[in-house]
Order: sequence, then C-alpha cells, then structure tokens
Amino acid sequence: MPPAAAEPLTPERILATTEEVLRRFGPTKATVVDVARALGVSHGSVYRHFPSKAALREAVTERWLTKSAVLLEEIASAPGASAPSKLEAWLEALFEAKRHKAGDDPELFATYTVLLAENSGVVDEHLTELVAQLARIIAEGVAAGSLAAGDVPGAARAVFDATGRFHDPQYAADWLSPTIIPEFEAVTSLVIRGLRA
Repeated sequence: MPPAAAEPLTPERILATTEEVLRRFGPTKATVVDVARALGVSHGSVYRHFPSKAALREAVTERWLTKSAVLLEEIASAPGASAPSKLEAWLEALFEAKRHKAGDDPELFATYTVLLAENSGVVDEHLTELVAQLARIIAEGVAAGSLAAGDVPGAARAVFDATGRFHDPQYAADWLSPTIIPEFEAVTSLVIRGLRA
C-alpha cells in the first residue's frame, strides 16, 4: 500500500522504499517505476532526487554500507576502552553485522551482493573508511604502549585482510557453519596477540 500522498518525498524515503522494492523483485527486475509506484508518485519525481537508476542503486548501496560504518565508528571513537579491547569489539561488531545481514534477510543480502559488484567506487570508499578506523585504534594502542606496529596503516590493512573470512560477503556461506564463532575467536585472538606490545 503506497504511503499517504501528503508525506514529503525525501531521498531517505526513496532509499527506504527502493530497499523494499529490491527485496521484493531482486536487483535484475526492480525498476525506478516500481519504486515510484510503491511511493505513490511518478517516476519523474524519483528522478528529481536521483538522476538515474544507477545513481539510485549506488545511493542504496552507500546507505547500506554506512549503517555498518556508523556502528563501527562508535566503537573506534569510544573513550576509555583500551585499544586491544576496542580492536576486539570492532572486529566482533563487523562480523556480527555481516552475519545478521546475511542470515536475517538473505534475499536482501543477495541483492546487495549484486549491488556491491556494480558500485565498486562506493565499496572502495567504504573499505578505506573501515581500514582508517582500524588504523586509528591501532595508533591509539601504539601511543598508549598496549600495541606495537611500526607501520600503522599497513598493520590496519593486514588486520582487515586477515579477518576477511568474517566480513567479506564472498564467505557468507561459511558464516552458517556451527564452528564459525570459535574460528572467528581464534583468528581475532591471534591477530590481537600479534599486535600486543
């Protein structure tokens, strides 16, 4: 049922509706006309906010990725916690966020996997942001003497790469394994031990 016509058409409302349309029809069949129909507006109204279908899909992808980045930023910026504790919490939050996205809504996760491949620039920016968060945590630990890294950006990238099985969507099938939690804990523990001063 389309929302009340009196509700203003905002980019956020369009993106939320696009997500629902993508969930319902999938990335290959969903169209801007479907989004407009679900909103109860003309497709021209959607195009006033997003100039093309590609721009709309890119914005939906960015919105989805930003949700994880915001949560992780809260952990990276939290005052008081030690860097090793932050690093462990950050890696756990990333893994849990990805696992829940894949397990709670597999259709939408599959859709986003397609969109991620289409929007490599958005994905690259997101990955750069995540590695920068890790670098800040590691730098904080180096400054406090709880972590050791001669090359903080390199260490951050290595941590991200070493834990890829627990956040890269290509490994989503592994996340259903009954042994995935102890495997994650073993890798995380090894990574953090390797960085301790």
